[in-house]
Amino acid sequence: MLGVPAPSFPTPASQQRASSSGRNKVPLKPGRSLMDWIRLTKSGKDLTGLRGRLLEVTEKELAKHNRKEDCWMCIRGLVYNVTPYMEYHPGGEEELMKAAGADGTDLFDQVHRWVNYESMLKECLVGKMANKLIPSIKEIHSSVKKNEKLINGVFSTPNTCDKSARAVSPRYDWFQTEADVTVVIYVKQKDITSESVIVDLEDGVLRIEVILNEYTYLLHIELSHEVDNDSSVHIAGAVGKIEVKLKKMNSNTWRDLGNPLGCHNTLMKKTERELFFRKCKLVSVAEITYNTKVFCLQLPQGTHLQVPVGHHVYLKHSIKGTEIIRPYTPITHYLEPCVEETSQNSSGSVYLMIKIYPSGVLTPQIDSLQIGEFVCMSNPDGTFQTSQLLGVTDLFLLAAGTGFTPMVKVINFSLRTVPCLRKCKLLFFNKTEDDILWREKVEELELMDKRFSTEFILSEPSDGWNGKFGRISLQLLSEILTRPPGEFKPFICICGPRPFTEEGVRCVQELGYLKEEMHAFTG
Repeated sequence: MLGVPAPSFPTPASQQRASSSGRNKVPLKPGRSLMDWIRLTKSGKDLTGLRGRLLEVTEKELAKHNRKEDCWMCIRGLVYNVTPYMEYHPGGEEELMKAAGADGTDLFDQVHRWVNYESMLKECLVGKMANKLIPSIKEIHSSVKKNEKLINGVFSTPNTCDKSARAVSPRYDWFQTEADVTVVIYVKQKDITSESVIVDLEDGVLRIEVILNEYTYLLHIELSHEVDNDSSVHIAGAVGKIEVKLKKMNSNTWRDLGNPLGCHNTLMKKTERELFFRKCKLVSVAEITYNTKVFCLQLPQGTHLQVPVGHHVYLKHSIKGTEIIRPYTPITHYLEPCVEETSQNSSGSVYLMIKIYPSGVLTPQIDSLQIGEFVCMSNPDGTFQTSQLLGVTDLFLLAAGTGFTPMVKVINFSLRTVPCLRKCKLLFFNKTEDDILWREKVEELELMDKRFSTEFILSEPSDGWNGKFGRISLQLLSEILTRPPGEFKPFICICGPRPFTEEGVRCVQELGYLKEEMHAFTG
């Protein structure tokens, strides 16, 4: 399935343009950057116009505030006065006005679910919708029935977000020996893998999240006794069984597993589950180019997490009291397919290739981290499935700049596990030769595996450049992506700044490729 909406590449008259970070933005006035917004929210100015009052807002009242000069918006039951934010919004006023005087939750989730709107707009909070229940964590906890935390079969039937989820609804149980406690989750999905199971064990709190296609199941418990932070995970995919073994700190017999915490034993769509973050330690930094580095983060001891091919994570950092969140795609620290991907995951390390923008909000903060300091990293997120590569004979990868990052794992996985693959071609777009990431590694792989080849394409080449130059276009791609006669099963991956991705999708479709034959990474 194509990972981007129908192409709508900005026209010359469009208000939107490509920013240096690759996202669609509008030209903001001087003094209207994100940092300027953060400073405004800390200034003490009344941004709601209510002098500190919080209201219960009816739908009728919300609908009245639908103009640029008076714009209220509802996100997950909370109402914000976004009027003062209009000039600071990178996507422009038009995007905000799409949800003016209405519930903008769905639109928000479609565009950037990862943005911490509660932190960004906390000084703009008007109140809550009068007809929408917004439970607190305490209310969630108190709603748990006491008899549902008994030994064995805790919450045997999970809470589900919709009726269709019941078909994949898991259940769980637990048992103990003198030395161990084992939590067992039974799922109806028989192809479950280790990438689908995320375990966090810290300070006596156990959190297990299982990804079941478009759903996510959560087990969240404050354990009744102390355990070692080092847990082990065993997955029997053929029977849909997950075992998480915990080591007891003493040999006491447990009467119950513990106290259920917020959202325990719930099954809901991935897009509706809040992102979970854990603190990861920076253990190394390697310079790749003049403005790009690879940061190696070490997962906590009690975390079991593997990032699937083509998926990304979010980094979160607090800047002047405001939480800033950005997506980054982990890479392997190698391109050659001779090393199993799981060997890296088992080390508990995540490698992120990040371009540092001097005027950026988050990347300078990441760049300033010292070895041994921490940054918060989320669970993986994404829609790419390696099953899309089954049976592929010709794989084409269109990458611009750090859009190369998801291609690293795709290249490694494809050359290692797709038996019928005849060709894997990387079209790597950059400004100059100095911007090419991992050029030596890419060229080494060309020598190692005859199926792999690369075309470097520069938009600002030097006089001595002998390769292709220009920007992504139908003419350029038609020279390379022409369908040959005979047996041919192609797949095309595209990643880069949004205008690059949208233009790539348009060109590929114009060349006759189907939506099922491509995936656009949009992060």
